[in-house]
Amino acid sequence: MRIYDKLFIGGTWQAPVNQEVLEIRSPHDQSIVGNAAQASPADIDLAVASARNAFDNGPWPRLTPSERQEFVARFNELHAARADEIAALITSENGTPNWFTNGIQHSLAEQTNAYLRASKSFGWEETLNDGKGPIIRREPVGVVAAIIPWNAPNQSALAKMIPALLAGCPVILKASPETSLNALLLGEIFEQAGFPKGVVSIVPAGRETSEYLVSHPGVDKIAFTGSTGAGRRIASIAGEQLKRVSLELGGKSATIILDDADLEAAVQGLKYASFVNNGESCVAHTRVLVSKKRYEEAVNLIKTMTESLVVGNPADPETFIGPMVRADQQKRVQSYIELGIQEGARLVTGGTEVPAGLEGGFYVKPTVFADVDNSMRIAQEEIFGPVLVVIPYEDEADAVRIANDSPFGLGGGVWAGTLEHGLEIARQIRTGYFIVNGAMASYEGPFGGYKSSGIGREFGVVGLGAYVEHKAINI
Repeated sequence: MRIYDKLFIGGTWQAPVNQEVLEIRSPHDQSIVGNAAQASPADIDLAVASARNAFDNGPWPRLTPSERQEFVARFNELHAARADEIAALITSENGTPNWFTNGIQHSLAEQTNAYLRASKSFGWEETLNDGKGPIIRREPVGVVAAIIPWNAPNQSALAKMIPALLAGCPVILKASPETSLNALLLGEIFEQAGFPKGVVSIVPAGRETSEYLVSHPGVDKIAFTGSTGAGRRIASIAGEQLKRVSLELGGKSATIILDDADLEAAVQGLKYASFVNNGESCVAHTRVLVSKKRYEEAVNLIKTMTESLVVGNPADPETFIGPMVRADQQKRVQSYIELGIQEGARLVTGGTEVPAGLEGGFYVKPTVFADVDNSMRIAQEEIFGPVLVVIPYEDEADAVRIANDSPFGLGGGVWAGTLEHGLEIARQIRTGYFIVNGAMASYEGPFGGYKSSGIGREFGVVGLGAYVEHKAINI
């Protein structure tokens, strides 16, 4: 059992003003994982004041980029050394399976290294026109509030904190209550890395306190990952105050399986693309588009693959699907399964019954629907659980039309017989993140969405640029 009865504010551990401590329970069996301090608006005031002073008067924004890189590199080394510990803690907090949390945690050193490489090649100050001017400076945007969800908490936190810090911005991390423990553990590592006072604060809190932070006049930029509904609310507040904002929101990504694709390989790829992180993933490929020529063959292969997935204790290395994070999330996913049946979709496998022997947790059977029309709600709305819909298409033009017929535009993929054929389709899909034939993602490339999937991008040079203002000095 892990206990954090203090918040990490401005680099020091402080008791919460209202003495609020949340009991964190496992979504697998409701056992107690630990206790974590929770922030109130009064704590947010302290964190913002500390960050504001660090930005306005402290050394951090005035260090050279290479000096800030040294701090971040030291943090990265310390963080990587605790990857297994953090992965196990996240699995116990939010129910993500061991294979996923371990894979993510051990990739985060490269995520940070990609930002470090971007910082080293970034044009922090350059003079145009052979030294005649203007001078272009990229300066820190100011105090950053990073607000993250519970589904991939460490990855989401560092995707925002690292580029902000490299740019010279103090950061206030607002973590979700469900994953408060691993967030506060980050405070230990930042403290050990020796960042100056005021530069980093970590304050787990609920929605009302989160909105207080968003609207705080001392915050210059909001970096948010979460639902599209919450993103709209944050954007409206930021718009009123003309705050800088970046939003990584929801998705309803489509995988297109072309007729010349290796169908068995594509279905095995869906095991990870569609059911990753218990389906609680913004980039999950939850719409599978297959031509009518190969439709039933594909549905049968998807059924077999889905029924092979091991559902159970997320700490077990053999488990592929763990529980939903909370009881209300479990009920939400179950209600969408009921909705799919009501809409006339064919239930191929799964359903609303909790898997036998797992009634003490928030489990949902991996579920597949066939005979789905793209206009159905189960094909248009983000379910955020292990639910997959298989949609038939007439020809490739129809497949592109269906894939683009969505309010979202975050991810997607195509399986094709050749790279050239896959790229032909990829260039027609209106999403910010796309994979061909199961390609692995890179932390060098920008990540973010079109349409209702967000504003702005993370990772690499583009992600680093989200935390600077551009100044032109004419000489």
